[in-house]
Amino acid sequence: MPAAVHPFDSARDYEIRLATKLVKDAHQASDNVHFVQVDRCDPPKKDMIRYLEAERHGGDFPRIPRVFYCYYYTNTLTFNKALVNVTAGHIITKTPCSRAHCLAHPAVIAEAEKLNLPKDCKVITDPWIYATDDPKEKRPLLQFFMYIQANNGHTESNHYSLPLKFSPVFEAYTKKFVRMDFLPSGYDGTVTPTQAWKRSKPAEYHPDLNGESLRDVKPLLVNQPEGPSFTMEGSKVKWLSWEFRVATTAREGFVLYDGWFKGRQVFYRISLSEMTVPYADPRAPYHRKQAFDLGDAGFGVTGNSLKLGCDCLGVIKYLDGMFTGGNGEPSVMPSTVCMHEQDDGILYKHMNYRTQNSVVARRREFVVQTIATVANYEYALNFKFVNDGSIDLEVRATGILSTMPIDDNMTVPWGTVVAENCMAAYHQHILSFRIDPAVDGHKNSVCYDDVVKMPRDKNNQYGNGFITERTFVEKAGSVKQSPFTNRAYKIINENVKNPISMSNVGYKVEMPARQMIISDPDTYNVTRAKFATEQLWVTKYGDNQLFAAGEFTNQSQTDTGLGVWANGTDDVRNEDCVVWPTLSFTHIPRVEDFPVMPVEKHSIHLVPFNFFDKNPGMDLPQANNNFNKSTLANVGLDENKACCKSTL
Repeated sequence: MPAAVHPFDSARDYEIRLATKLVKDAHQASDNVHFVQVDRCDPPKKDMIRYLEAERHGGDFPRIPRVFYCYYYTNTLTFNKALVNVTAGHIITKTPCSRAHCLAHPAVIAEAEKLNLPKDCKVITDPWIYATDDPKEKRPLLQFFMYIQANNGHTESNHYSLPLKFSPVFEAYTKKFVRMDFLPSGYDGTVTPTQAWKRSKPAEYHPDLNGESLRDVKPLLVNQPEGPSFTMEGSKVKWLSWEFRVATTAREGFVLYDGWFKGRQVFYRISLSEMTVPYADPRAPYHRKQAFDLGDAGFGVTGNSLKLGCDCLGVIKYLDGMFTGGNGEPSVMPSTVCMHEQDDGILYKHMNYRTQNSVVARRREFVVQTIATVANYEYALNFKFVNDGSIDLEVRATGILSTMPIDDNMTVPWGTVVAENCMAAYHQHILSFRIDPAVDGHKNSVCYDDVVKMPRDKNNQYGNGFITERTFVEKAGSVKQSPFTNRAYKIINENVKNPISMSNVGYKVEMPARQMIISDPDTYNVTRAKFATEQLWVTKYGDNQLFAAGEFTNQSQTDTGLGVWANGTDDVRNEDCVVWPTLSFTHIPRVEDFPVMPVEKHSIHLVPFNFFDKNPGMDLPQANNNFNKSTLANVGLDENKACCKSTL
């Protein structure tokens, strides 16, 4: 019999309570167990394949226990990881030092008093992961960057536009003050003592404060009078020949499992695995600014509570996340994932110029979205299933730039002045996605095709011929970019032939060539994030090998993920392999990115490549206005109406 809770289902609150209770019971009360993160573990894949086979075709279900990991500290500053069978135990993580403690410390108060702030302003702070620059430093540390909040302490006033020049460092768990760093504000690393604040005008983004007159925007409604085309039972989603499962997680935000299209398997598991954000400011202590937004923070625990009519439009299905407090008590984070359909223009069209008759079908997407706020930045993660069998993995970056103080009339070559005495440093966002493919089965290969000229011979007398040359990835490792040969990465099944093309069935991984991490190879920026050095990696599947930079990134010194698994020795051809595409964008801030940044979109496309015997969208209904109910705009000249008429 199938389990009451599916092995792929999101964590339940009662499971978290049991897991944390078992951990606390294994310690003395004086150990003062403090939990950082608790969530379910993925079940072993070999067991899940048997389970999914029984689910789809019948048969005996293997018993698969729900296993949870617990990351926690004790009062000895020992970082622990426990694996709990929701009947047993074993333990690790990071714990945030509270903002209130930082602001109340005498050393911080003393610096703040030197500012002589007016009564309508106050000092506030953002905690940052300390990163690494000393191999001997083993304490869990936090660096606090300080700002001024103006406008009578209005809660939405943009403090990032008023950065300060002092930055305290604390031990994360004990809250012990370590030192006060003073921040440079010129071209070199020179620092100056804290002085009375020269009042600057904040660059405000909130409508209550920005002074902008609103444009006249008419409502644009997404109406689905007959309801949506998707259904959901438990964690399983069905939509226009797609079916898959979705679960919320503390670290990745959400994970997709067991994806099929038109009765054929496409993937076993897809998720965003890691993101690192190294900054280009070479001055201490900014040289340590390198966030790992999933490993250090977690897209699930920083997920927004999404709102109807704001973050998603149309008929929406929401999923709740789960947060575990330091005491081990779970709490629901409402609506951290939204799912909905949206139109995306035409999928295909052809007009027969002889008869003037057209065929046209519309491209529709099913979107699974979460939005994480990691301190100043927002990331909208959208996985889009398309009605032609393709999948888009899209990230939209927005929010507020991380800023530094800068002196009057000063510029620096590694940043952009975006407001008065406010600079935003150049930086990179480098994201690793994890694709566990199952293209017509779990034995897959990764190859890349280059487009090359044919030799000038009797078969190419006129010199216009070109062909593709295929190279297989034989061993675990990476693939170099080659944009000038139009290099295309593919996941194929060498055991299944397409009856039309006579080539192997597959999916193409489409992404533009991008600049990878710029830091020197011997820097911590690189040694902690080997995944950021290449655009595509292939490894042999291993249980619990989920995170590109390793399980623990907080103040890490080496990459224990792809830096270990992409070992150059494991066979990956015609094996159970995992594909890790790297999406990178180098952000050179512009003034228009402040005080809040318009979204910047980047995506990876997974496209069927000789997977079907024809266009898989041929069974979609033809677009017509009885169905879509568009109307003519009551603007412009009446004679323009004639050109808008259509029989479709």
